[in-house]
Amino acid sequence: MIGADDVRAAARVLDGVAHRTPVITSRTLGEHVVLKPENLQRGGAFKFRGAYNKISSLPRGANVVAFSSGNHAQAVALASSLLGAKATILMPEDAPASKLAATRGYGAEVVSYDRYAGNREAIAASMAEELGAEIVPPYDDPLIVAGQGTAALELLEDAGVVDTLVVPLGGGGLISGCALIAKELGVQRVVGVEPEAGNDWQQSFAAGRIVAIDVPRTIADGLQTHAPGEVTWEIASRLVDEIVTVTDEQIVDAMRFTFERLKLVIEPSGAVGLAAVREGLASGGRIGVIVSGGNVAADRFAQLLRI
Repeated sequence: MIGADDVRAAARVLDGVAHRTPVITSRTLGEHVVLKPENLQRGGAFKFRGAYNKISSLPRGANVVAFSSGNHAQAVALASSLLGAKATILMPEDAPASKLAATRGYGAEVVSYDRYAGNREAIAASMAEELGAEIVPPYDDPLIVAGQGTAALELLEDAGVVDTLVVPLGGGGLISGCALIAKELGVQRVVGVEPEAGNDWQQSFAAGRIVAIDVPRTIADGLQTHAPGEVTWEIASRLVDEIVTVTDEQIVDAMRFTFERLKLVIEPSGAVGLAAVREGLASGGRIGVIVSGGNVAADRFAQLLRI
């Protein structure tokens, strides 16, 4: 079992290593909305928190294997370089070029696969066995979950307890960790947001069990998971109150708003929570939103916003 104390322990591990990203507001959104821009985190996304917490638990010089479309890949590569580990990352052939370049830039070896035909877990397991490596999963691990939850811990410490916490939802590592600490600190409602095309969590909540879907086709590449994880499902199914979805068009509108009004560049996956709030997600009080990442290439950003 993992609890709020594990999130606090992760915060101690990350102290002085991860950036304590600021809490910001927008008059247009209203003073009752507070944002946690993890696009300003090391590696450009919240993923650094969990990756560093996990890899720091391993012997120095360990071999690690990870699979990711980009943000977890960069996080594992960066954390490994800081902690003396050797990272091999399995990335889909259609991963954004900027994320691929950044992962290699942090010193990791990259192996490609077809995300629509290959089983990344099986491929990674085979690679790990061959290399004698520890798998650092993107979300389905207690240390990863605890690390991700430090984003919510910081938000609530810096902004005060909110009534509703809104969190992007892919595999569930971020929302699970955030829900653990948020509910203990008094947050009444935790809402997960996923792309409309990839609503595996929404379907799972409706069925009361893990439901798998085909790999979704959405601009939110970081949220292209096909089913909740076992660790994350156990936590989120207990502590998350609601799952909502947003369209790709709504995601782009949120990216444009953040760029024009807040002067921040965020990637599609990082924009889903803000998109839901802008589309009228009711709260009945103060809302905290995790903006999960900003790893998007300049040409892709311009293409999406048509600028």
